[in-house]
Amino acid sequence: MVASAIFITDLTGKPLISRNYRGDIPLTAAIDRFASYLNEVEDEMKKPVFHVDSGGEVLNVDDVGCTGVGGETFVYVQHSNLYLCGVTCKNSNIALMLTYLYQLTSLFQDYFTTLNEESIRDNFVIIYELLDETMDHGLPQSLDSTILRQFITQEGNRMADDSKSKPPVALTNAVSWRAEGIKHKKNEIFLDVVEKLNLLVSANGTVLHSEINGAVKMKSFLSGMPELKLGLNDKLVFEAAGRGGSSGGASSSRAGKSVELEDIKFHQCVRLARFENDRTISFIPPDGEFDLMTYRLDTHVKPLIWVEAVVEPHRGSRIEYMIKTRSQFKSRSVANNVEIIIPVPPDVDSPSFKSSVGNVTYLPDKDCVVWTIKQFHGGREYLMRAHFGLPSISREEADGGNINKGSGGGSGADMSWKKPIGVKFEIPYFTVSGIQVRYLKIIERSGYQALPWVRYITANGDYQLRMA
Repeated sequence: MVASAIFITDLTGKPLISRNYRGDIPLTAAIDRFASYLNEVEDEMKKPVFHVDSGGEVLNVDDVGCTGVGGETFVYVQHSNLYLCGVTCKNSNIALMLTYLYQLTSLFQDYFTTLNEESIRDNFVIIYELLDETMDHGLPQSLDSTILRQFITQEGNRMADDSKSKPPVALTNAVSWRAEGIKHKKNEIFLDVVEKLNLLVSANGTVLHSEINGAVKMKSFLSGMPELKLGLNDKLVFEAAGRGGSSGGASSSRAGKSVELEDIKFHQCVRLARFENDRTISFIPPDGEFDLMTYRLDTHVKPLIWVEAVVEPHRGSRIEYMIKTRSQFKSRSVANNVEIIIPVPPDVDSPSFKSSVGNVTYLPDKDCVVWTIKQFHGGREYLMRAHFGLPSISREEADGGNINKGSGGGSGADMSWKKPIGVKFEIPYFTVSGIQVRYLKIIERSGYQALPWVRYITANGDYQLRMA
């Protein structure tokens, strides 16, 4: 990648801030060409990469190749009400330019929390510093906020000391995500395996879609430059051990507990070649909090918390709900802060509730009832009844309408209020997939002892159960 310039515009193409790194393009003209592209090309024809030749004609990048047509190639991404655009007149690595722009967006968010037109205008000084430090004559450098914060403060002030103004060793070191000389009074590392369950269940109880999205999150407080090795109950590791014969008995006895992970994505600190060879997760961790890896399992999972809803409309302007919920996980586990979100018609009034456990709240601004259960033990079942007045029914009766058309409210056959029931929960010390941390080894030249802490958490993702 050799980027000639980077600039940020609003949605109309009006420039907010720019940086010309190489001086080999007329920057003002390039920004005008980008604005013309945004305003003149139809939305369905726009692409994140396009080329404008020396005559001002927009070309498909597939037609450009290496034919030397001249002009500039534009690569851009949109975030909120902004466009971040890179432009080059070389035959550059477009994928790397896109990666740079996305990481630059994440870097700005880390510094400013919210990235939009207003935050750009309020932080010109810091942005110029970040643009200078993350790109050197068109070549990308480190975009790790942990490293950059060592010499670019939140206020954008540099240290006066010359030794402090030099780039940290991590920028020129192979381990760019970790600075040297880190010291902690107490060496600890915390590892959280967090899984979120996406689930869609039909009214008759059929699971239409189930998916587990997991992440191994770490908080590292280790001195020096430690080498870590993480072992999981990975199915491929167990199979390899069985074929090798060195631990065949252990492998066969635990084969049922192995997990086949899909769509694995690692932090840059993980040695990918080592993982490809023997599935060993070996890495030198960044200091502080980071996501070591994420994964996905597209597998059939029964609902951990099942909810049934019976809706009974009555003549005389009222509607009743009977909600039954059941926890379908082992009794030794407990779901915390469970929220069952039941949609109701938008014009109900006079709510009254009766539940065997927890609290029930009507939220008129969201047209729903929220049943909150602080602790939901496994293998338990609870009931809740809700009663509402429903003026829409008496209006229909007055007009000679049939309330059965709406099955309990709304205008005639309008059933748009019957959205799926949503469930929120968090179950500690439990994973849906059965993933386990077999070991976490910490090796450091000074030989200090470190304490690893491991925790498992399962929470809801997009968890919905359709109503009958």
